[in-house]
Amino acid sequence: MRESLDQWPFVAAAYILGIGVTLLVAGWSWLAMRRAERRRDKVRGK
Repeated sequence: MRESLDQWPFVAAAYILGIGVTLLVAGWSWLAMRRAERRRDKVRGK
């Protein structure tokens, strides 16, 4: 009898981590873009 590890928890964790980090970076970029637009509008006097 051979004992082996079930790989699916690792696959699921990799997908969850990858998707989570992608969403985190997208949200961070979106917030940075909004801050930059606010600074631009402030400088232009809008």
